[in-house]
Amino acid sequence: MKDSVLIIDDEPELRNLLVKLLNLEGYKVQSAEDGKSGLALVHKDDFFVVVTDVRLPDINGIELIHSIKQINPFTEVIVLTAYGTIEDGVKAIKEGAFDYITKGDEDNKIIPVIQRAIEKAKMSYRIEQLENKVGEKYNFENITGISKKIKDALDIARKVSLTDVPVLLLGETGTGKEIFAQSIHYASERRKNNFVAINCSAFAKELLESEMFGYVAGAFTGATKNKKGLFEEAHKGTLFLDEIGELDLSLQSKFLRVLESNNFIKAGDTKPTQVDVRIIAASNRNLEDEVEKGNFRADLYYRISVMKIELPSLRERKDDIKQLAEFFIEFYSQKLGKNIKKVSSDLIQKLETYNFPGNIRELRNIIERAVILSDGQTLSESSLPKEILHKANSNSQSLNLEDIEKTHILSVLDHTNGNKTKAAEILGIGLTTLYRKLQAYGIE
Repeated sequence: MKDSVLIIDDEPELRNLLVKLLNLEGYKVQSAEDGKSGLALVHKDDFFVVVTDVRLPDINGIELIHSIKQINPFTEVIVLTAYGTIEDGVKAIKEGAFDYITKGDEDNKIIPVIQRAIEKAKMSYRIEQLENKVGEKYNFENITGISKKIKDALDIARKVSLTDVPVLLLGETGTGKEIFAQSIHYASERRKNNFVAINCSAFAKELLESEMFGYVAGAFTGATKNKKGLFEEAHKGTLFLDEIGELDLSLQSKFLRVLESNNFIKAGDTKPTQVDVRIIAASNRNLEDEVEKGNFRADLYYRISVMKIELPSLRERKDDIKQLAEFFIEFYSQKLGKNIKKVSSDLIQKLETYNFPGNIRELRNIIERAVILSDGQTLSESSLPKEILHKANSNSQSLNLEDIEKTHILSVLDHTNGNKTKAAEILGIGLTTLYRKLQAYGIE
């Protein structure tokens, strides 16, 4: 849209005067003598601003504002009021008009109002374009895969995105649970509002509680100002709770109350805070087993698992490895300024015989490393890490899942020289989860 303005007024002299004035200021101007013909022009062309008499012979000014906004929500409306009818302008602003101008105002008052309205309309348009780009990034079509299991998961996700029910995403670490959560959000009616994600295993219990629910100034030592929690940040949007199985039982109880009542009381506050949040949770644990063990509340589990989506591990979708690898190769080739035009069949074969305990995240990291090390236009198996070649050649498929995970954790710890914090980041799990796994596998 150019800096285009539409004038709607049934007084020819005023209408023509405004058209002439705005033309001299360099705007693209059209005009109409009544509401019906004005709306016809709004349907036909894009206008940043419509300047209209608040009282037209054929349509009420408030109705006209609503009709214009329905046709193009970016268009700002400025109403013209006669002396003695200022209340009409005030009412119009309450109903969505940008501002009002009193007929007879000097030119130096009219032009700045119109320019501010144009700037606001342009900003709204840019924001919409950015939101559309974000939506395209997290579009279901961008989730790569041809295997039946991933197609089945995508089919359920598409259907559930049209609803507001809680979703529980299940699968191993690195299977793409957060990408699925984002795609569900951006395909839903909540896409224009926040998608807020938190890893429940990454915080101590007390810190997680304040992050989730916030507090008011003076609630405790160091609370010098009010803090909004993530539930508030996700109001009218989606809250993604990754690794929800790591939640402390006392916090599980508080979460359940929020999900049932849609309100909570911040630390130090006396009145409840109302929220409207869609919950998408994820876990790499079997939560039904955790319920049986008494580690997870049954009522919370049933509340968050209205719809469950199982995401397959990469070794369960071997047919997708070639497509995924080619996608990551193209992505990192562009990002890193490489000129890779061909991928050797040996490289794909080696990848397809590897078990990928770290799933898609591990494949992505392997491809990024390979692209960095590549020199020519062909990416060959020589660019793969030695441990990948060794494990592929020794047919690591004979190992069970625990052996694969233990071997991978040891490999990452060796890579980080024993730095557990860095290892947890590479593995994509919380530090407490890593310590729990190390203890289970008897690793010091």
